[in-house]
Amino acid sequence: MAIETETKVEFSENQIKHLEFIQDVITRMGANSFQMKGWMVAIVSALLAIYADNHIWLYPILGLLPTFIFWGLDAYYLQQERKFRGLYKDIAGITTPSRTIMPFEMPLDLYTGKKFSYWNVFKSVSVLPLYLPVALILLVIAFILTPKI
Repeated sequence: MAIETETKVEFSENQIKHLEFIQDVITRMGANSFQMKGWMVAIVSALLAIYADNHIWLYPILGLLPTFIFWGLDAYYLQQERKFRGLYKDIAGITTPSRTIMPFEMPLDLYTGKKFSYWNVFKSVSVLPLYLPVALILLVIAFILTPKI
């Protein structure tokens, strides 16, 4: 029979406030990431609407520019969100071994490599499946589907 042990962690008022600040930043980074996706879709859709009217191959190619810009920005915001989540876990004592972080300190430079690296985030499951197909579709439209004059 397994014995369950409850460990009750007590946080000071400063630790709770620190965690709230970090959670607010995480929420903001998530909202920024969502906005990057929305803006990319809106701009690419507008360029494709113009393309549908005149079939000039330049418009889908121009659509690649906002696609890659917003892909990069989205990856940046997601990277920052991951770093703040790592900080949150360390302050809350969720990770082992826990790092000692002073109250209201936010040392993001401690979170590097692997899941915190920009290129890992750039090709992550939450970013790649949206931006890569859009880029490929734009290339197909520009070079294969555009009527040759």
